Amino acid sequence: MPESRIRKAAAEKRKQSDRAAIAEKRDQRQRTVAAPGSRQWVPPTFITVGLVGVLWLVVYYITASVGITIPVITDLGGWNVLIGMGAMAAAFGIATLWK
Repeated sequence: MPESRIRKAAAEKRKQSDRAAIAEKRDQRQRTVAAPGSRQWVPPTFITVGLVGVLWLVVYYITASVGITIPVITDLGGWNVLIGMGAMAAAFGIATLWK
């Protein structure tokens, strides 16, 4: 017995809705995948942190050799070397995030 036009139209409509549902699931799946963020902040950050570390050491060594007293830097004493080197190490760690 031949199928009626209504049945064919209903079957075609069901196929289209199934295709739309599959496409929607595919789109949702692609949206949920976490895209890597922008890394534009890395170069200015690691340059800034590295320069702060270098400047910290330069200021410490110059003030220590001349005898100038800067309240925070003079009070820290030898820890200034650790702070300066730590800032430079942190800059190196930040630089590894650069793509």
